[in-house]
Amino acid sequence: MGQIEMPAITLPDGKILQFVQPVSVLEVAASIGANLAKAALAGKVDETLVDTAYIIDRDAALKIITEREKEGLEVIRHSCAHLFAQSLKTLYPETQITIGPVIEDGFYYDFASPRNFNEEDFAALEQKMNELAAEDLTVSRKVLTRDEAINLFRSKGESYKVEIINDIPGDEPLSFYQQGDFIDLCRGPHVPSTGRIKVFKLLKVAGAYWRGDSKNVMLQRIYGTAWAQKKDLEDYLHRIEEAEKRDHRKLAKKLDLFHLQEEAPGMVFWHPKGWAVYQAVEQYIRRLINARGYQEVRTPQIVNRVLWERSGHWEKFRENMFTLRADEHDYAIKPMNCPCHVQIFNQGLKSYRDLPLRLAEFGSCHRNEPSGALHGLMRVRHFVQDDAHIFCTEEQIQSEVLAFNRLLFKAYADFGFNEVIIKLSTRPTLRVGSDEIWDKAEKALETALNHTELSWELSPGEGAFYGPKIEYSCKDSLGRIWQCGTMQVDFSMPERLGAQYIAEDGSKRVPVMLHRAILGSIERFIGILIEETAGALPVWLAPVQVVVMSITDAQANAVETVVHALQKQGIRVEGDLRNEKVGFKIREHSIQRVPYLLIIGDREASSGQVAVRTRNGIDLGTMSLQDFSQKLSLEIEGHSVETEMGR
Repeated sequence: MGQIEMPAITLPDGKILQFVQPVSVLEVAASIGANLAKAALAGKVDETLVDTAYIIDRDAALKIITEREKEGLEVIRHSCAHLFAQSLKTLYPETQITIGPVIEDGFYYDFASPRNFNEEDFAALEQKMNELAAEDLTVSRKVLTRDEAINLFRSKGESYKVEIINDIPGDEPLSFYQQGDFIDLCRGPHVPSTGRIKVFKLLKVAGAYWRGDSKNVMLQRIYGTAWAQKKDLEDYLHRIEEAEKRDHRKLAKKLDLFHLQEEAPGMVFWHPKGWAVYQAVEQYIRRLINARGYQEVRTPQIVNRVLWERSGHWEKFRENMFTLRADEHDYAIKPMNCPCHVQIFNQGLKSYRDLPLRLAEFGSCHRNEPSGALHGLMRVRHFVQDDAHIFCTEEQIQSEVLAFNRLLFKAYADFGFNEVIIKLSTRPTLRVGSDEIWDKAEKALETALNHTELSWELSPGEGAFYGPKIEYSCKDSLGRIWQCGTMQVDFSMPERLGAQYIAEDGSKRVPVMLHRAILGSIERFIGILIEETAGALPVWLAPVQVVVMSITDAQANAVETVVHALQKQGIRVEGDLRNEKVGFKIREHSIQRVPYLLIIGDREASSGQVAVRTRNGIDLGTMSLQDFSQKLSLEIEGHSVETEMGR
């Protein structure tokens, strides 16, 4: 007989538990305490998530996963997706299920059904989900051979599942999870029983092509969310409600900022007010980088295919590029600016004394995004990047990355974002360059990040095809994460495009190319700003910063005088001389999110003063135009949302 394993289990606090035979995760939890066993949802064995029924037959590290851990919430949501699919199949047996993954804050499930579902169906589905949860059905893992699995789902009429199984590479047995009479293909892990799923809500219905391919049949998709506690669900639903109110597309229409239309999908028609915001953002970034040694350039929109082949984009990025043919040559509308910036670097011999060379461009880019992915300013086909490329030596990488880090954090703070999440994204499967080059590039960014003394996360496989990158994401007031800035180290593209400089020893060397952006897409960043501020942009960004209004026609000259004086200061100001009650004017301009409303009656006109109100309804009293102008100028120069008068 073989020797019985006596596993030693190491807990997160370093304590070691010795067992005389193989033991399940749940049994380990029970040995620690009954309450922990009751709370256990899953386990993490040597960093691998497993079910509580998983048998540990070797020495291993173990963490018991409960609803308090992030992984526990993911397990709940994954299991809730199965609970939803089970309720769907129970109520509508003719439905065929496909996939149901966990997503941020919830899950979705795609399915085929002769019935067209809408939100009115949610009550019945949720009731059935609650009934199945109340039955506290055991959730058990099963392993089937390919043939067994195919025969099972074929007998159930689940042709999509059969197709999924047929397309899974290899011939090893597959993992399935069953609860009651419902079974689904899944790696897991899942909760021990359906009774552990208590707080959930179905959210919306959408369409989804089978396997994301527009050539395939359209399926139905239902989104849902699941939480450990009822209060967490209530908080989440409140955030969704707030996000709906802040939808930048709705606010853009209300505030007359921009529009999109079918004749130019994914391309923005900026209105005067929206363009004023755009210009304020662009000019701010321009002032910021000009003061730090960047030189602004401009490059062509359409470039011959040959350059894109040499850079690697034609092979790695071709499906996202708009192309055309002219003069018997293939061209692409540029999706990014980097190859063109190398062409500027290559004009004239460069010395090590010329480095670092920082070339910046507000580069207009086009990318052929799928039509179904387009979303207001957040996902467009034409956008402008606050792009720059730094040509430097290997020894200069650290200082340049650190300098950019300081620059980016200042910019984000000025725009009102003080919580920034940093990730280091490493080599993807589809890439150019040798492993040696990637090792060097990834090490350079990791070293620079460690010198910042800021916390950061590793994001394996998410780098660009030409180099690893640091991703900077802003967290907004609703807790949403927006990835904006990047810093990428590229050893490959300069060499591919023939970039060289004369080193101090007289030899020719290839410069390192740092790709960096603070905002990323300016269009997208403006969309983020609109939603973060609910359209009430800080005064330095507001399309109209001040409105001067009269009480009667008698103050028309005084209003015009104030308007002209503020215009000379560069203030975006409008006058309102309409024959309307002043209360009506105040309400209208407050709804338009104008930061400051100046009212001039007979008393103000005769004394050369203005009565000042904020869009929030705060009465700042009467002051001289000079005092108001000085305070307004200081506020605009401060670039801070926290310095507005009346806050």
